[in-house]
Amino acid sequence: MQVPARTTAPGPTAPGKRDALPEPGEAGEGDARPEPGKRDAPPEQTDPAKRAAPPEQTAPGRRDALPEPPKMPLYAQQVRPQQPPAPWGHTKQTPPVLSRLRPAEPGTIDGATLWSVLATAVLSALLLGDGIGPNLLVVAVPAALAAYFAARAAGRRLRPWTAVWAAGGLALLGIPALRDAGWPTFLAVVSAVALGSLALHGSRNWLGMFLGSAGLFTSVARSLGWAAHGVRDRMAGSRGRWGVVLRTTAVAVVLLIVFGALFASADAAFADVLGSLIPDVSLGEGPWRLFLAAIGLVGALAAAYTAAAPVRWDDVTVRPGRPRGRLEWALPLIFLNLLFAVFLAIQLTVLLGGYDKVMAETDLSYAQYAREGFWQLLWATLLTLLVIALALRWAPRGGARDRTLVRGVLGTLCLLTLVVVASALRRMDLYVDAYGLTRLRISVAAMELWLGVVLVLIMAAGVLGARMLPRAVAASAAVGVLAFGLISPDGLIAEQNVQRYRSDHSIDIDYLRGLSADAVPALDTLPEPLRSCALDEIQRTLRSSHTPWYATSWGEARARDILGDWDPGVRVRNCQGLGSEGGGSERDGDGGDTYDPYDPY
Repeated sequence: MQVPARTTAPGPTAPGKRDALPEPGEAGEGDARPEPGKRDAPPEQTDPAKRAAPPEQTAPGRRDALPEPPKMPLYAQQVRPQQPPAPWGHTKQTPPVLSRLRPAEPGTIDGATLWSVLATAVLSALLLGDGIGPNLLVVAVPAALAAYFAARAAGRRLRPWTAVWAAGGLALLGIPALRDAGWPTFLAVVSAVALGSLALHGSRNWLGMFLGSAGLFTSVARSLGWAAHGVRDRMAGSRGRWGVVLRTTAVAVVLLIVFGALFASADAAFADVLGSLIPDVSLGEGPWRLFLAAIGLVGALAAAYTAAAPVRWDDVTVRPGRPRGRLEWALPLIFLNLLFAVFLAIQLTVLLGGYDKVMAETDLSYAQYAREGFWQLLWATLLTLLVIALALRWAPRGGARDRTLVRGVLGTLCLLTLVVVASALRRMDLYVDAYGLTRLRISVAAMELWLGVVLVLIMAAGVLGARMLPRAVAASAAVGVLAFGLISPDGLIAEQNVQRYRSDHSIDIDYLRGLSADAVPALDTLPEPLRSCALDEIQRTLRSSHTPWYATSWGEARARDILGDWDPGVRVRNCQGLGSEGGGSERDGDGGDTYDPYDPY
């Protein structure tokens, strides 16, 4: 059924109201109106004479008719080539990489996050100015809470690996509270920051783990703007409430100061406890304290912003390498495996035949034999890991036979490299037995041991799958740094050298006196005057420093308890060269090689 079209009769125009301008295609007042029901003729069917006729003039004062635009000449109607944009003009810019990787901007900063950030800044200014100890862990707690509150406000859930990285980072920050030595403390703090960044980003693949461990620094600039906008919005909506908070805080501070001063003047014991608890802040330290507050504020804000809107570093992909043919890929690795096998066979022959035979044939001492081989084997292990990474990139990926070939060749290479690691550690054992343990030697031995763990993880990934391999390697590194700090390297160095001295070996007092307070328990067992010479520098450092409880490590506190107010006195006057000639070495008849070019520390 066809519905007739509705027609609307034009109504009268309101007095004083201008006539509406005709739409394109409508007839003006001077045009003839078409008859009802009769369609207009197409433009090509109209009379040419009528089309060429000029439009009738509009009467003066009439505004309801628009003049037609002037005719454009033919030459002007030609399509001209588009001109290139001006070199200094505005061009359409692509969004930066971080904007594409960040899923969405976080909402307004919530109150819990803001208060946690402020607490981090205040604690940083009050506690971090006197050194590093338990205070670092105290400052990290409100920063972690700021990240937790921001993530909860953004709707993020706590995942298992996030909890693992966060717990590992907090555990690493406990190393400064236990050890007085600066070098394991530095490793622990850097590793803790990397684990905290991984906990906030939640990366999985190799590139994501590498970039995510340092990705916290990419959120510093954005976090400042995010916090500024949030504080401005909150201040605009709740000015009265902020006034109540400020007045309440001011009254509480005044009451604590007044009554605390009265109680401190009334009881000396209370004054002593109060003085040890309250940080000693002077006006001269004002710029330094403000700098520490800014560091704490920026760090906590960056952590909170990253928790609310993390960068998806896993989306940064690397184009896989072009698969090679089986023969082209496997032949160089097979030759490398054969070279490893020949080297290890010779090592096995030396082990069975005894080192004395090798020493006689090569005219080398035990220390020289170990020193000339350890560093080369360490580099061989590192280069083998690089070869494995490149081989996996260009490995053939045709099917089950290719996977079997890759697993067999690379598994054999990993197994042979593990034997190389064991040989390197054995050489380091000979090296330490001849010269003693130092910081450099224990560090490179720990690194070689960790590389062996990485090789074991690679072999396990070849059997069980490589999905968890990046996280497993990162976790093994964190566990290694944590264990390295817990064993107290300086204490272990002192114990090993003291034990060598008791076994009729020489001892280097000049080196041992440069260790930290962690070495005091072992050095305290030396006979005089070696004990006084070894502990003189450490005791002077302890007596000259007046660090508060929150900046004192357990190792320093234990050293203070052992030494007390002891003064070495005249017993340290003749310490130059003491102990470097006594005893000698059981394996070096001439007293041993006293020069070690591989260990300047």
